[in-house]
Amino acid sequence: MKQVIGDEEIRALMSAIERRYGLDFTNYEIKSLKRGIFRLMMKRKIKNILELWSIILKDEEFFKDSIDDLMVNLTELFRNPDAWMMIKKILLEEYKSKPNLSIWHAGCSTGEEVYTMAIILNEISMLSKTKALASDLSSQALEKAKNGKYSLIVMQNYLKPFLEFFPDKKMEDFFDYQEFNAMVKPEFKKHVKFTRHNLAQDPMEQKFDIIFCRNVMIYFDETLKLHVLNMFNNSLNDGGYLVIGYYDTMPKSGADIFDIYDNKTRIYKKK
Repeated sequence: MKQVIGDEEIRALMSAIERRYGLDFTNYEIKSLKRGIFRLMMKRKIKNILELWSIILKDEEFFKDSIDDLMVNLTELFRNPDAWMMIKKILLEEYKSKPNLSIWHAGCSTGEEVYTMAIILNEISMLSKTKALASDLSSQALEKAKNGKYSLIVMQNYLKPFLEFFPDKKMEDFFDYQEFNAMVKPEFKKHVKFTRHNLAQDPMEQKFDIIFCRNVMIYFDETLKLHVLNMFNNSLNDGGYLVIGYYDTMPKSGADIFDIYDNKTRIYKKK
């Protein structure tokens, strides 16, 4: 039987984590945090919230290993092909003639989105002039993203959206296949820098033409969403684009910062 955990218990635990580790989850959406807590407790066979509290605050390695369970990483290769079609159109129309292109994948998770973008850039001969930053809070997810290695079972799931975008291509054009895994070819990695970054707390000093933050803000309350959107606004070059996920919602206050470029594919343009 699933035990009941109150909102105040979750908030108290998040405040304790902030004091202990300096990571602020207090503006994350409470229902998402609660699901993450239940997921973590079931996986680690923890009986109640007090036991979890004790372990998290005493064992730093346990806490670091638990971040992935608290955050669900919603990412796939060529997820929502229509969005990538629109992004390709933007690149060709807006940036084809420009000497360089800068991209930030904020909350990149295990890297599928980063490599989707790299494949598109390669196909339209823009990869060589692109620099990308891929960031995430989870060190484990970042390590997977850097490696660019995905199981053949997962790759099979990615085949359908891939073929929607590239009906005349093969996965082997972009991945080196092994016995159990497929590895992203080196040429689709070298333009990317991976770094750990906490959207809730860490500043961003760089400027970008396009920022991806897909299916990340679903975990944020309205206060944190606005904080992150303001950071994205400050981090975008004039006329830059913000791409959010199909599950994300743009708060009303976001309309003061961004214009809708394409509502269906959740692409916005800096005012």
